[in-house]
Amino acid sequence: MGIVAGLDSSSAFTRIVVCDADTGAVLRQGYAPHPIEPKATEVDPQAWLLSLGEAAGGGLLEGVQAIGVSAQQHGLITLDAQGGPVRPALLGNDKRAQVAAADLIDALGGRQAWAEAVGSVPQAAQPVAKLRWLARTEPEAAQRVAAVLQPHDWLVWQLLGRPARRTTDRGGASGTGYWSAGTGAYRPDLVELALGHPCALPDVLGPADAAGTTPEGLLISAGTGETMAAAFGLGVGTGDAVVSLGASGSVMAVHHEALADPTGMITSFADATGMHLPVVHTLNAVRALRGTADLLGAADLAELSALAMKSTPGSSGLVLLPYLEGERTPQLPHTAGTLTGLRRESMKPEHLARASFEGMLCSLADAMDVLRGRGVEVRRVFLLGAAAELPAVQAIAPAVFGAQVVVPQPADYAALGAARQAAWALGVARGTLSPQAPPAWQGAAAQVFEPGEEAAVGKAVRQQYGATRDQIHPGAFHPPV
Repeated sequence: MGIVAGLDSSSAFTRIVVCDADTGAVLRQGYAPHPIEPKATEVDPQAWLLSLGEAAGGGLLEGVQAIGVSAQQHGLITLDAQGGPVRPALLGNDKRAQVAAADLIDALGGRQAWAEAVGSVPQAAQPVAKLRWLARTEPEAAQRVAAVLQPHDWLVWQLLGRPARRTTDRGGASGTGYWSAGTGAYRPDLVELALGHPCALPDVLGPADAAGTTPEGLLISAGTGETMAAAFGLGVGTGDAVVSLGASGSVMAVHHEALADPTGMITSFADATGMHLPVVHTLNAVRALRGTADLLGAADLAELSALAMKSTPGSSGLVLLPYLEGERTPQLPHTAGTLTGLRRESMKPEHLARASFEGMLCSLADAMDVLRGRGVEVRRVFLLGAAAELPAVQAIAPAVFGAQVVVPQPADYAALGAARQAAWALGVARGTLSPQAPPAWQGAAAQVFEPGEEAAVGKAVRQQYGATRDQIHPGAFHPPV
């Protein structure tokens, strides 16, 4: 029996799970917060190592034979010619590169050119935009940049003792803005376009490859970004979509090919198995519920859910377009939310409560339609986030999505995905697993909800929502084909 560990270094903490390599059973766990401000936009990456050491304390890694690393995405670590940091790492939540991203779009000839080059259109979070920002605002620092890494790349490099060879994986590389999931190759010219000069990029490893072995004989797998690790930990496959319910929302699905989308709605990531993970984001999800709860004086989302369950499908004609912070799908960055259908009989708290849930889920169904419009199959939807536990979400989502809905039991899925990757690399190294077939760990424990007889009702709710959306914002929503 082998023992492996999965390490997830998120924006706020490090979680470690130690698992049986054959079954995925969790043997023990570790946790430590990062010693940084929660909303920091840049940080000394040594803070991640301090957190890792604390989380792994007390002999947590005793007997472990391989480690996989998952980490926050879109961070950028710039290194000088000696391998030292040029400046603190820039994190994914840093929005200062918005103008730089727009500059890059123009510099290459528009959105279509970027979509064809790397499968995504530059956004402030991406490393390519951060490099442009650095070149424009800190030119002396930019001139010293000899190599770039992302957080999971840097942690793998540190665990291996800072070898001459630096590595990443397909998943992490696909979020940089200078590696194409479609071609499987870097576009170093785009790095030079952003930074002003060439720099070294990490080698891109395959899903089951090992990044190296420590002097103590501990195998370190390729690592990957949190999104890809969570999908791998959940065990999603072709026909599955994952809907994440945070303040904002996202819909991603497993697909057999990369999707280039000049509208910028689809970001074409690679996954941790050799497949692809096209993702569509919305700016508003649970924030629409919280806003409605505040408006109605509900103590929390559980109370808002209970109120919504007193209403009926269609919310007595009320429709909430939940574009409270502008919107990305459809692209309406400067719009506001809209409440329509007000009649005397609909002006009751329970109808507004339900309209907030229907609006949030219809908006995410719009995002799912963007993927379906490009041939992505969705038969089953995994719902993630604390709001997925709310009865109103579980009652409405299957009908609105028109698919089976799975609500997994809360777990550290990114860390589990990293551990599963470690088990795969270990098995390949020992000759017990194929590079084409990851270990068959038991799937996540979950509740399952079917659309059943409510499917027709869900279609009517979506039609009501769509008609309102198109009336208020005519022509704004056109799923790419």
